[in-house]
This record gives sequence, structure tokens and C-alpha cells, in this order.
Amino acid sequence: MRTRWMQMVFVLAGLAAMCSTAAFAQTDVAASLYGAFTGTTSGNDTIQSPSNAAGGLLEVRHIAKPWAGYEATYAYNRANQVYSFPVSVLPCPPPGGPCGPAPAPVSANAHEVTGDWVASVKAGKIRPFALAGGGILFDEPSSGQTSTTATTKPVFVYGAGLDYGLLPHIGLRLQYRGNLYKAPDLTTLFTSTDAFTHTAEPMIGVYFRL
Repeated sequence: MRTRWMQMVFVLAGLAAMCSTAAFAQTDVAASLYGAFTGTTSGNDTIQSPSNAAGGLLEVRHIAKPWAGYEATYAYNRANQVYSFPVSVLPCPPPGGPCGPAPAPVSANAHEVTGDWVASVKAGKIRPFALAGGGILFDEPSSGQTSTTATTKPVFVYGAGLDYGLLPHIGLRLQYRGNLYKAPDLTTLFTSTDAFTHTAEPMIGVYFRL
């Protein structure tokens, strides 16, 4: 009798654990708008000045447990660059004349694909989360430009944010994502800076829970 009672307890405990996991697990898709802010880099007698831009992010995220979640993302934004020589290396003629070669502006688009690990915890309508992952960053110059080339770079991604439930399956997603990668070399007129750069992406979006 005692053995059967213990078996029932174990079965009920197992079912409760399964239900708890199922209740926590969720899959959602999200779309966000963000600003991309990238700092200037220098190296190899080259200064690279990226333009700030707006972009969009698509996410598919699955949360199985508080510490076990993952997502796949695709992001796009304009990634215009200006390459120039530092003043210290410019061959300047006497006062009043031109000073070295002109800067080389490049109009470009950035496409980023990543896979990220996500940790989160739910508290009522709010779910704070943190993420880290990596992927590939594709920088492609716009057509019609000479002396340009596309680049592909690995990228490390980290971030944090929170989901706020508005309706049973719809909510607001606020997050910050940081991207660390080597500056793209998009022109053959200048040597690459070969320096690491960082893009900060504060964003706001909506998610739909499947």
C-alpha cells in the first residue's frame, strides 16, 4: 500500500513538473525599430566615420525555462561610411592649397543574422531578459559606386530588455542590443582600419506569442 502511494506521489509530482514547464514555455515572434549608433575608428593611417541610422529587427524566440531560451534574429539598417586620412599623415602643400586626398564616402546597407541565448524571468505582466550570442554581419555597398567592395564579418551580440504584456498574446518589447565587430572595409581607396568597433541599438517593438 505504501509503495503504491509513493508511486502515485511520484507520478503526480512528475505531472506537476511537466505542467509547470509547459506553462512557462513560450514561443513568440517580434518586430522592432531601432537606432544604430556607431563610433569612429582609426588605424593603419585611416579614419573611418560611420553614420548613425535607423533600422529594423525581426526575432523568433523560444523560452523553455528561465535560464534556457534561444532566438534567431535578422536585422537591417543603413551603414554609410566615410574613410579619410588623419591630418598627421596628409601631404600638405604650402598654405592655401589642397591638403591630401579627399575623403571617400561609401553608401552601404548592413544585414545581420544572429543566434542568441536568452535568460528571462516572468513577474506578472513583465518579463525582464538578458541575451548573448553571435552571428554574421554583411555590409554591402549600394550599387552604382566605384572602388567599393562588400565585406562579411563575425559579430558578437549582447543585450537586455523587458517584455510587457498588453493582451493575452500581444505585448511591448523594449530592449538594448550591443554589437561588437571589426569595422568593415568597403572601399579600395583606403586601407582598412582593422579595428574593433561597437554599435549601440536601443529599440522598441511588439511581440506576438504563438
